[in-house]
Amino acid sequence: MSVATRIRMTTTDTNETVAVPGLPVDDPMGDGYDWMETLEGTGWSALPNWGSDGWDAGAWPLIVFAAARTHDETGELFGYGTYVEGDTHAHWFRSQEQCFEAITEEVCFHWKTGQSDGPANLPATAAELPTADRKPYPGWTS
Repeated sequence: MSVATRIRMTTTDTNETVAVPGLPVDDPMGDGYDWMETLEGTGWSALPNWGSDGWDAGAWPLIVFAAARTHDETGELFGYGTYVEGDTHAHWFRSQEQCFEAITEEVCFHWKTGQSDGPANLPATAAELPTADRKPYPGWTS
């Protein structure tokens, strides 16, 4: 089990500098499955599904989403990270709603480009998706 390393990042929505669990970087010798194993004990969890029907949030092992939740003296913090063919990126938010909207934007991009399976008849923008499709699949727990 890994030890969660805290790093300093700036939140996307409030522009605050906060200490949060660091998203593990890619192991260049492995793939997304190997990267998901590095999440254990870090505060991050793989996020396999998104939206009301649990559509693909990525395309394992090439595209993997991860989510994290933590808190500081000001309140809760919500993060999501991505692994895309070896490149990793993390984003943190003070607002869970803002985090969900950002995940929806990125997941919808992968649906629209055919990189992962999503709902049929996608609207022009992620913001036009029904509310139930702009948040985690109800069957997912973190």
